[in-house]
Amino acid sequence: MEFTFLGTSGGMPTKSRNVTALALQHGAPRQWYLIDCGEGTQHRLLRTRLSVMQLQAIFITHVHGDHTFGLPGLLCSASMNGRTDPLFLIAPRPVWTFVETALGNTDSSLSYELKFIDSEAEDFYWEDDALQVTATELSHRVSCRAFTFTEKNLERQLLKEKLTADGIEAGPIWGKLQQGQDVIMDNGTLIRSHDYTEINRRPRKVIVGGDNDTPELLRDTSHGAQVLIHEATYTQEVADRVGSWPMHSAAAQVASFAQSASIPNLVLTHFSSRYQSHPDAYPNISEVESEARGIYQGNLIMARDFAQLRLSREGKLELME
Repeated sequence: MEFTFLGTSGGMPTKSRNVTALALQHGAPRQWYLIDCGEGTQHRLLRTRLSVMQLQAIFITHVHGDHTFGLPGLLCSASMNGRTDPLFLIAPRPVWTFVETALGNTDSSLSYELKFIDSEAEDFYWEDDALQVTATELSHRVSCRAFTFTEKNLERQLLKEKLTADGIEAGPIWGKLQQGQDVIMDNGTLIRSHDYTEINRRPRKVIVGGDNDTPELLRDTSHGAQVLIHEATYTQEVADRVGSWPMHSAAAQVASFAQSASIPNLVLTHFSSRYQSHPDAYPNISEVESEARGIYQGNLIMARDFAQLRLSREGKLELME
């Protein structure tokens, strides 16, 4: 499971950070998913190996422009590239209205079916062959959701001694059982995959939060999660000075929650444009990092544009070279 950060700035872009967008790769080769689509996202994609032709679904946390303004252009570019496969848009209903209005008022049409799913529906749940996705309501100025991605179809280990003891010889049947398929033998006996295989690890589970001033809302969905990707727009000192109206999290809030929830990997993103990356600049992004490291004892990663992360089957999150 891999992640590519296409934008890590909150509100507006900077010279080194674009507004929010995150690519998640999992499943079939080159298959990927997009979480949020700030202005300029399709330009960022041109600097990666990701193609809109293999994009499976777009998840939008909320309607604010720094998470949505890139949508119409990306959708139209996919059409101009000749896409014909349907594409899922999983988002609050105002995002669908925005897309329809933008396309309708610019004489734009799509060569593929855009399948809208309301992420705010009470019974929301989405899955494909690779992932199961649920949504958690957050606290922001507009309705906002976090998405929890849980992998499916974990690899199975054959119980070879049991197969041999039961007279099931090595061959194509073993392969089908390992793929989770039940098999009917020539004599009519049904051989069930779960009787002759086992899964030796937990599914990988990742939470990607939208804008949110109350990380505690993620408590229930955090059980068993290996990674939390969450905004840390300010340090606590700046958040207190700005006041409650923006309804964003400070690094200290997110770090405290992740520590108390025993989440082993925390990735901070969506930083205020006031924070600069150059070591001599002030205010500096290192202030956000220092505040979080003073509280959180797990693996902390500060997201940056085009950073690529890989989550191993064992739950270890690392920066890719």
